[in-house]
Amino acid sequence: MTMRLARWKRWVGMVAGVGLLAGCASAPLYGNPELPAAPRQPPVDFFQVDWWTGLIDKVPLLEYSPREPASPVYDPESRNVIVQTRDGYVRAVGPDAKVAWTFRTGARALAGGLASEGVIYLPGGDGVLYALDGRTGAVKWKYATSESLATVPVLADGLVLVTTDTDTVFAVKATDGTWVWQYRRDPPSGFTVRGASAPRVDQGTAYVGFSDGFLVALKVDDGGVIWEKSLSGSGTEFLDVDTTPALDSAGRLYVASYKNGLYALEADTGAVIWNASVGGLTSLLARGEVVFATGDGRVDAYLGETGKLIWSLPLKDRTALAPVLARGMLLVPNERALLFVDPTTGKSRMAWNPGVGISAPPFVVGSRVYVLSNNAYLYALDMNDVKKGPRG
Repeated sequence: MTMRLARWKRWVGMVAGVGLLAGCASAPLYGNPELPAAPRQPPVDFFQVDWWTGLIDKVPLLEYSPREPASPVYDPESRNVIVQTRDGYVRAVGPDAKVAWTFRTGARALAGGLASEGVIYLPGGDGVLYALDGRTGAVKWKYATSESLATVPVLADGLVLVTTDTDTVFAVKATDGTWVWQYRRDPPSGFTVRGASAPRVDQGTAYVGFSDGFLVALKVDDGGVIWEKSLSGSGTEFLDVDTTPALDSAGRLYVASYKNGLYALEADTGAVIWNASVGGLTSLLARGEVVFATGDGRVDAYLGETGKLIWSLPLKDRTALAPVLARGMLLVPNERALLFVDPTTGKSRMAWNPGVGISAPPFVVGSRVYVLSNNAYLYALDMNDVKKGPRG
């Protein structure tokens, strides 16, 4: 999201010095490969680092601010973690922390992959959607979109859906990559926020946001439009609806306009239930009756039924990226660090910076959390039987 990531300041009290590695009995502060030698900080038992491994051997000498936006994905069939990095390579890291196989796409990826039944569906940085064998990395099929793929693929009704950063949704057969349909909207003439909305599929309908400020409901089987809703009003700049929509058990559909804030809609019709006018939101996570929203300088929690703000955590001029829940904690990357936030109170319990920060959403499997740092180190965190620290 380059248009609004201007400059970064340290968050006083959260990240001391070059970073805080807390609760890592198997990886003390001075043992972290991305941090210089330093005395160990007092432990706070949020997690342990089971292992780490560096993925890029040669880093450009004049690289100013490395960033790894593609989230890792765990394949339960092969027990490999599949990671795309900025050097254009895909790597599978086994449970022994060693690279099992590599595959070269040739360009930097914007999003991570999807694992299903031993197949890894990858949005390559070269504009090609790949299906790879999770055990060997062998190509099962590939489909060239000729556009930059910007979202984690979605598997629905035998199709793989993926969105490009130029507002096109492609749907291909999961078995062989045959094109089935595509849907495109023309981007606005003014500035847009970097990013794209991944389809959210439910009962044969794919809900997708676009940079012109529209949310569209599409038929999964043929891409036909069921309904469309304008959420950003008039204008030509920063109208983006880049949040991947979220659904709750009551049938409410949540999505955010960068310009006009968070919306709850009726999934069947697109009718607005409520709107919280908070600009700059870019990612959502719905759990139970609560909707977590992140974006420019804030992490929020809203009551799904009414839109009432439960709590808000200010981050000054930092941008909170896509959050995940792990063992009762809300994990929020903000490029500088990974924040551990109490989801009930909004209190930030700690910030973990392994060296040069974290941009990609972590991948959670039970109590295990896989984290890719901006310096292309993959970490396996163990959050089993850990304490959340004192409340305050």
